[in-house]
Amino acid sequence: MQVQYGNAAWIHAWMALVQEIRDNFPGLETSAALEEHRQTVLRFMEKKQALCVRDGEEILGVLLFSRNRHMICCLGVSPRHRRQGIASLLLTEALAQLDGTRTITVSTFREQDPRGAAPRALYQKFGFQPGALVEALGYPCQEFVRYP
Repeated sequence: MQVQYGNAAWIHAWMALVQEIRDNFPGLETSAALEEHRQTVLRFMEKKQALCVRDGEEILGVLLFSRNRHMICCLGVSPRHRRQGIASLLLTEALAQLDGTRTITVSTFREQDPRGAAPRALYQKFGFQPGALVEALGYPCQEFVRYP
């Protein structure tokens, strides 16, 4: 498996994965929200801030990151391909693209949220520490911080 920059030619496959995992991402409940996310992904692709792992035409995992804001914006893996190291591959590559001398953040589910166990464990494995309790799109989340 290899991490690649996302390509606009793959947007249909990328969004097929997003559609598959959208229940794990508050704010993607409506068709309008999905279209807005699609446009966001295309902008990230243009800036080389969209990473994915593909198998042929299928996209198995995706990650969006921001160099300007020093953050991981979105990370998702197909349920059929979890526990295969895809999230770790994506996060390793994203962290290599970010300035390690600066604080890097990511927002994920809070500890009590059952959807939070796997992502929280992943981020902690990569040196992120629990930070402030926040809300994202009206959903209770927690910031995780990786200090230089």
